[in-house]
Amino acid sequence: MKNVIKNSKKGILMVTMFATLLSFANEAPFYSIKNDANRTALTLNNVKEGNLLFIKDNNGIVLYKELIQKSGIYTKGFDLTALPNGSYIFELDKDLEIETIPFVVQSNEVTFKKELEKTIFKPFTRVVGNLAFLSKLSLNNEPLKVEIFFNSSDSNATELIYSETITNTVNINRVYKLTGLSNGDYKIVYNTEGRVFTKEIK
Repeated sequence: MKNVIKNSKKGILMVTMFATLLSFANEAPFYSIKNDANRTALTLNNVKEGNLLFIKDNNGIVLYKELIQKSGIYTKGFDLTALPNGSYIFELDKDLEIETIPFVVQSNEVTFKKELEKTIFKPFTRVVGNLAFLSKLSLNNEPLKVEIFFNSSDSNATELIYSETITNTVNINRVYKLTGLSNGDYKIVYNTEGRVFTKEIK
């Protein structure tokens, strides 16, 4: 089945494609936790150099940030009991996904909430010529809002030229034809699960 939408003003051609759902099943846990009285040892398996590790509070405020320096196994101790009472997450920002490990601090005690763990799959954009290929895994059918902006090299004005919200789709695949690359730049903004991801196309 193919659905074609044309925007004559900017020459955008959007083709919806349905592809076979790839299996991302991974039986092995990506981390382990060892809790002592005043120290939490976090071990992350299969990290890559350049991954980012955060500790964030319940409002998304970054309390700790570290750039992973070496691929392989990462281990580090944290004194989480010093944090005020509240809900927090460890967040590992990888190439194509974000892993979250929620925990609660209450009266200097740290409790990890395994049932609230979450993996957010990032939108992946691959550009070939004037075609932008979007793919994203959305295991719980989370909506994905896509906005395409065009910045004309003549007027240097940015204009929203296309927008859609994709729902009820596990394996999202789209192709956008960007015919104005010779006259300016494009920016694609993705909103999903409270996150914003941006792709610049020049």
